[in-house]
Amino acid sequence: MTLTEDDHAIIEAFRSYVEDSVGMDERYGESGRCDLEDGTTLATRFEAAPGCWFEFALRPGIPQIRVGFVTNDRWKSEEIEQSIQDSGDTMGEFVGIGMEEAGLDWEEPPVEHYREAAEFFYFATPLPIEDFMDLEKEETRNKVLRMLEGYLIAFGPALEGEEE
Repeated sequence: MTLTEDDHAIIEAFRSYVEDSVGMDERYGESGRCDLEDGTTLATRFEAAPGCWFEFALRPGIPQIRVGFVTNDRWKSEEIEQSIQDSGDTMGEFVGIGMEEAGLDWEEPPVEHYREAAEFFYFATPLPIEDFMDLEKEETRNKVLRMLEGYLIAFGPALEGEEE
Protein backbone atom coordinates (compact mmCIF):
# COMPACT_ATOMS: atom_id res chain seq x y z
CA MET A 1 0.00 0.00 0.00
CA THR A 2 1.43 3.33 -1.08
CA LEU A 3 0.73 6.14 1.34
CA THR A 4 -0.19 9.59 0.06
CA GLU A 5 1.12 12.83 1.50
CA ASP A 6 -2.25 13.27 3.22
CA ASP A 7 -1.95 9.78 4.75
CA HIS A 8 1.53 10.61 6.08
CA ALA A 9 0.25 13.88 7.57
CA ILE A 10 -2.69 12.14 9.30
CA ILE A 11 -0.41 9.40 10.65
CA GLU A 12 2.15 11.91 11.93
CA ALA A 13 -0.54 14.01 13.63
CA PHE A 14 -1.95 10.89 15.33
CA ARG A 15 1.45 9.71 16.52
CA SER A 16 2.40 13.16 17.81
CA TYR A 17 -0.90 13.48 19.66
CA VAL A 18 -0.47 10.14 21.47
CA GLU A 19 3.24 10.71 22.14
CA ASP A 20 2.61 14.19 23.54
CA SER A 21 -0.34 13.02 25.67
CA VAL A 22 1.55 10.08 27.16
CA GLY A 23 4.75 12.11 27.45
CA MET A 24 3.02 14.40 29.95
CA ASP A 25 2.18 11.41 32.17
CA GLU A 26 5.00 10.78 34.65
CA ARG A 27 4.04 7.11 34.99
CA TYR A 28 5.68 6.44 31.62
CA GLY A 29 9.37 6.67 30.86
CA GLU A 30 11.12 8.21 27.91
CA SER A 31 9.77 7.56 24.47
CA GLY A 32 11.38 6.60 21.21
CA ARG A 33 10.23 5.64 17.75
CA CYS A 34 11.00 2.11 16.59
CA ASP A 35 9.66 2.02 13.04
CA LEU A 36 10.45 -0.88 10.75
CA GLU A 37 12.49 0.23 7.74
CA ASP A 38 9.88 -1.04 5.30
CA GLY A 39 7.18 1.10 6.94
CA THR A 40 4.91 -1.85 7.77
CA THR A 41 5.01 -0.98 11.47
CA LEU A 42 5.34 2.52 12.88
CA ALA A 43 5.88 2.09 16.60
CA THR A 44 6.50 4.34 19.58
CA ARG A 45 7.75 2.85 22.82
CA PHE A 46 7.65 4.31 26.31
CA GLU A 47 10.22 2.91 28.72
CA ALA A 48 8.66 0.91 31.55
CA ALA A 49 11.76 -0.71 33.06
CA PRO A 50 15.12 -1.83 31.70
CA GLY A 51 14.39 -3.85 28.56
CA CYS A 52 10.61 -3.29 28.90
CA TRP A 53 8.31 -0.85 27.10
CA PHE A 54 4.69 0.07 26.58
CA GLU A 55 4.08 0.48 22.88
CA PHE A 56 1.55 1.72 20.38
CA ALA A 57 2.09 0.91 16.75
CA LEU A 58 0.32 1.75 13.55
CA ARG A 59 0.31 -0.92 10.86
CA PRO A 60 -0.73 1.07 7.76
CA GLY A 61 -1.07 -1.86 5.36
CA ILE A 62 -3.72 -3.65 7.45
CA PRO A 63 -4.83 -0.89 8.68
CA GLN A 64 -4.56 -1.45 12.39
CA ILE A 65 -3.30 0.05 15.62
CA ARG A 66 -1.61 -2.30 18.08
CA VAL A 67 -1.15 -1.41 21.75
CA GLY A 68 0.72 -3.44 24.29
CA PHE A 69 3.74 -4.35 26.32
CA VAL A 70 7.06 -5.49 24.84
CA THR A 71 10.24 -6.79 26.41
CA ASN A 72 13.54 -8.14 25.16
CA ASP A 73 13.89 -10.13 28.41
CA ARG A 74 12.70 -13.71 27.95
CA TRP A 75 12.58 -14.23 31.73
CA LYS A 76 10.43 -11.13 32.28
CA SER A 77 8.04 -12.39 29.60
CA GLU A 78 7.82 -15.78 31.31
CA GLU A 79 7.40 -14.12 34.72
CA ILE A 80 4.46 -12.10 33.38
CA GLU A 81 2.94 -15.20 31.77
CA GLN A 82 3.20 -16.95 35.15
CA SER A 83 1.60 -13.97 36.94
CA ILE A 84 -1.33 -14.09 34.54
CA GLN A 85 -1.69 -17.84 34.99
CA ASP A 86 -1.51 -17.48 38.78
CA SER A 87 -4.27 -14.86 38.67
CA GLY A 88 -6.63 -17.46 37.23
CA ASP A 89 -7.55 -15.09 34.40
CA THR A 90 -7.05 -15.49 30.69
CA MET A 91 -4.71 -12.95 29.09
CA GLY A 92 -7.78 -11.12 27.76
CA GLU A 93 -9.41 -10.98 31.19
CA PHE A 94 -6.13 -9.87 32.81
CA VAL A 95 -5.65 -7.00 30.35
CA GLY A 96 -9.39 -6.26 30.38
CA ILE A 97 -9.28 -5.58 34.13
CA GLY A 98 -6.54 -3.01 33.54
CA MET A 99 -8.48 -1.42 30.70
CA GLU A 100 -11.61 -1.25 32.82
CA GLU A 101 -9.65 0.56 35.55
CA ALA A 102 -8.39 2.91 32.82
CA GLY A 103 -11.97 3.79 31.91
CA LEU A 104 -12.32 1.58 28.84
CA ASP A 105 -15.23 -0.82 28.75
CA TRP A 106 -13.63 -3.83 27.06
CA GLU A 107 -14.12 -6.90 29.25
CA GLU A 108 -11.90 -9.34 27.39
CA PRO A 109 -9.86 -7.68 24.64
CA PRO A 110 -7.89 -9.92 22.33
CA VAL A 111 -4.30 -10.28 23.51
CA GLU A 112 -1.71 -11.63 21.12
CA HIS A 113 1.36 -13.05 22.81
CA TYR A 114 4.25 -13.72 20.46
CA ARG A 115 7.94 -13.38 19.81
CA GLU A 116 9.15 -11.13 17.01
CA ALA A 117 12.51 -11.00 15.25
CA ALA A 118 13.93 -13.55 17.71
CA GLU A 119 14.40 -10.65 20.10
CA PHE A 120 11.15 -9.18 21.42
CA PHE A 121 8.28 -10.72 23.37
CA TYR A 122 4.92 -9.02 22.90
CA PHE A 123 1.62 -8.90 24.72
CA ALA A 124 -0.48 -6.78 22.35
CA THR A 125 -4.08 -5.89 21.56
CA PRO A 126 -4.98 -5.08 17.96
CA LEU A 127 -7.42 -2.28 17.20
CA PRO A 128 -8.70 -2.39 13.61
CA ILE A 129 -9.43 0.90 11.88
CA GLU A 130 -11.51 1.45 8.74
CA ASP A 131 -9.13 3.98 7.20
CA PHE A 132 -6.63 6.64 8.18
CA MET A 133 -9.40 9.17 8.79
CA ASP A 134 -10.17 7.18 11.99
CA LEU A 135 -6.83 8.44 13.33
CA GLU A 136 -8.25 11.95 13.41
CA LYS A 137 -11.23 10.95 15.54
CA GLU A 138 -11.16 11.83 19.23
CA GLU A 139 -12.80 8.47 19.96
CA THR A 140 -9.87 6.57 18.39
CA ARG A 141 -7.24 8.72 20.06
CA ASN A 142 -8.91 8.39 23.47
CA LYS A 143 -9.25 4.62 23.07
CA VAL A 144 -5.53 4.25 22.30
CA LEU A 145 -4.64 6.34 25.37
CA ARG A 146 -6.99 4.23 27.54
CA MET A 147 -5.49 1.03 26.07
CA LEU A 148 -1.96 2.18 26.96
CA GLU A 149 -3.10 3.05 30.46
CA GLY A 150 -4.84 -0.33 30.75
CA TYR A 151 -1.59 -2.11 29.91
CA LEU A 152 0.25 0.08 32.42
CA ILE A 153 -2.26 -0.84 35.12
CA ALA A 154 -2.20 -4.55 34.23
CA PHE A 155 1.56 -4.98 33.76
CA GLY A 156 2.92 -2.23 36.02
CA PRO A 157 2.89 -4.34 39.21
CA ALA A 158 5.11 -6.96 37.53
CA LEU A 159 7.63 -4.20 36.80
CA GLU A 160 7.82 -2.70 40.27
CA GLY A 161 11.35 -2.81 41.58
CA GLU A 162 12.72 -3.15 38.03
CA GLU A 163 13.44 0.54 37.56
CA GLU A 164 17.01 1.61 38.04
